[in-house]
Amino acid sequence: MSATAIPGTHCEHPPIPVSEEDDEQRQSEIYMCILWYGGELGIAYYDTADCSIYYMPDTPDNEDLKLLQKVTEEVLPKYILSSAKQDHSIAKFLTNISATTGDMREEGKPEVVLYPNMDFGLEVSKQRILSRQFPFVPSHMTATERILYLSSIIPFESPLMVKAIGGLLKFLDRRRVGVELEDNSVGVPILAFKKFVLTDIVNVDQDTYCVLQIFKSEVHPSVYKQATGKKEGLSLYGILNHCRCKWGEKLMRLWFMRPTRNLTELNKRLDVIQFFLLSRNHETVLTLQECLKNIKNVPLILRRMALSNTRVSDWQALYKTVYSAVCLRDACRSLPSTIELFQTISQVFTDDLHYIASLISKVVDFESSISENHFIVRPNVDPTIDEKKRKLMGLSDFLTEVARKELEDLDDRIPSCSVIYIPLIGFLLCIPWMRTMVDKSDFEIEGLDFMFLSEEKLHYRSARTKELDSLLGDLHCEIRDQETLIMYQLQTKILEKSAVLSDVIEYTAHLDVLLSLAVMARENGYTRPHFSHSHMIRIKDGRHPLIELCAKTFVPNSADSSEGYGRIKILTGPNSSGKSVYLKQVGLITFMALIGSYVPAAEAEIGAVDGIYTRIHSRESVSLGLSTFMIDLNQVAKAVNNATERSLVLIDEFGKGTNTVDGLSLLAAVLRHWIGQVTHCPHIFVATNFHSLVQLKLLPDTPLVQYLTMDTQQDGDELVFFYQIKEGVSTVSHAANIAALAGMPPKVISRGTEVSELLRSGKPIQHIDHSSKDKQLKSCRSLVDKFLSLDLSNPQLDLKEFMNQEVLSSSASPIKMTWCIQ
Repeated sequence: MSATAIPGTHCEHPPIPVSEEDDEQRQSEIYMCILWYGGELGIAYYDTADCSIYYMPDTPDNEDLKLLQKVTEEVLPKYILSSAKQDHSIAKFLTNISATTGDMREEGKPEVVLYPNMDFGLEVSKQRILSRQFPFVPSHMTATERILYLSSIIPFESPLMVKAIGGLLKFLDRRRVGVELEDNSVGVPILAFKKFVLTDIVNVDQDTYCVLQIFKSEVHPSVYKQATGKKEGLSLYGILNHCRCKWGEKLMRLWFMRPTRNLTELNKRLDVIQFFLLSRNHETVLTLQECLKNIKNVPLILRRMALSNTRVSDWQALYKTVYSAVCLRDACRSLPSTIELFQTISQVFTDDLHYIASLISKVVDFESSISENHFIVRPNVDPTIDEKKRKLMGLSDFLTEVARKELEDLDDRIPSCSVIYIPLIGFLLCIPWMRTMVDKSDFEIEGLDFMFLSEEKLHYRSARTKELDSLLGDLHCEIRDQETLIMYQLQTKILEKSAVLSDVIEYTAHLDVLLSLAVMARENGYTRPHFSHSHMIRIKDGRHPLIELCAKTFVPNSADSSEGYGRIKILTGPNSSGKSVYLKQVGLITFMALIGSYVPAAEAEIGAVDGIYTRIHSRESVSLGLSTFMIDLNQVAKAVNNATERSLVLIDEFGKGTNTVDGLSLLAAVLRHWIGQVTHCPHIFVATNFHSLVQLKLLPDTPLVQYLTMDTQQDGDELVFFYQIKEGVSTVSHAANIAALAGMPPKVISRGTEVSELLRSGKPIQHIDHSSKDKQLKSCRSLVDKFLSLDLSNPQLDLKEFMNQEVLSSSASPIKMTWCIQ
């Protein structure tokens, strides 16, 4: 006799396992709604990464819609929703940005969706917002309290923005974004409303991000991630990113996409970095970084809670995050309150974190949950569950006694039996299968109901097992149902406190980014930049942040562009002397200062730069349908049309893509245009090999223009580069020396030098193809010999036939020859 309890089956089908890493790496999707009317712009978008709606209060934007263009370039929406009734300007914008080309969809471009204008009504939109059940709104609030609560989060005084949110909510519900496979009663999870603004943003276009190597995506080397994943290559973001949590990385990328000229914000960031760089705070840095490692993907966890799809690993991750956030708060309370970030963390990380951590630790039995792979409640939380678990624990001995009584009533030929419990089926009497049992009639036993045969055991229902079913019921499922109910109640309590968890993600991300920047500043000897309200850029002993990591030695160079002197730097020098590196170095140091980072320089003072424009490399693309030179012209035209006295313009070798005279003329015309702006001239750094620009005096003599060159020295046939900037003009490109360094054959270099000297002196260039010349001479002699051998007195001589066969067949111009005969 024996008794067995089978605890393994679930009441519900288990979900298909998906790793947390796969979930986190899944591409987030942005759904954006835009409305523009009367020069005002209202925007709202939903991010599936954190299930939040971001809104921008009504903001002025001109008919060129530059602000809207900046937002779409930064956010990269998958869908753009707007009203079918719209102004010509927004209609043109949507047409240009639309992803639809016939029936095909262009990769990387958003799909434009238009809804009737009535769907964006102000009152209708307000009603959609106020009537929706949001998890972060406490459930006990009355209707009036809900309105007041939401009014404190959403600025209802911005009508276009409210309409955009209302239209976006309808779109999300209609498309069922993120809940396509869920029941219709499950709504799209919206865990927070967050405000975003683009004021004081420095204008940096995609060409600049590319040529300065601020970002550089490469195909991931792993074969498993080549289809979906990319990794960051050698880039400014790649070397500065030492963040310990995902949201720190995301915020750093956002700062890179939104360099700011808000000097107050920049100095706040620099104050935190300066504090972390003090040697006495090294242990504090290590402690904070250790805590940041445990900050997990809270928005993803909250999203699963809103969908009641929480996993055991989510409870562990949330508990670690909350516990680490409390540790961060306690650490920040011991740091100087004069630094705003520390004070904010001390205040915003409220006791709600203790409340959440206490709830989780008191309710969740982590050890049992991990071993059983489902949510299990701790003892002494629910008396009903405890009682049922005690019955289940003592079930084995009880079933053994029941099996003994059943065996007494069975035929003597049956050697043994057992009573087992199977979830969803109940209690069954289990009897060994005997070889004499062949037909189905052999399985029938008086007083027992045959159920099934499995693993050479016959399963029956008896009067006693039926009585057990009625007395004990389905214990496993009852326990699971009760625990699921408690888990749902726990989720509801945590979602009501989700505001503090959103604050945790926001401010730990800030802390993580600034710690990362501080680590790089310490390792590479960066210094704190200073900011000025005047129009100037002054860099002492600056270094290229990427090249200095790759080169054995790096020669630092300075740059000084003030309001009245040297705003236009014209840099000449041999190829490979470091002109392009110098231009990029100035751009990168300026950019790093505008994101609030320390910079690779001995000193740096940066004015309130409002844009960085470049023409350094041509980003060729077949899809653009433009020539290389046309792309160069577009980049320069963008700088000419948009750069102000606060902008930085970097131009490298502009004009080389066309005829030398035309290219030189265009470059001179562009520079004269900026010289004519006098005090409104941008900071301009130009590298060129057009020495005629100086020799022909194409530019006026003005303090705005300063000529610089890269220092070199000719040592015999060898050219020595010092990579040091100095005042002056280079008149020689040293192309032959550079060609030798590149491995060009000496014969080719010698001929190139010879032709160059002949062109400079205005002398004719002699051909050197001797074999072709000899062949031509031999052919001419042969033709002369044939003419001399002709007997012109012979009446049978057909001179025309002779000319066609002998002369015209070898002549390069038969028409001319025929005319001569006539």
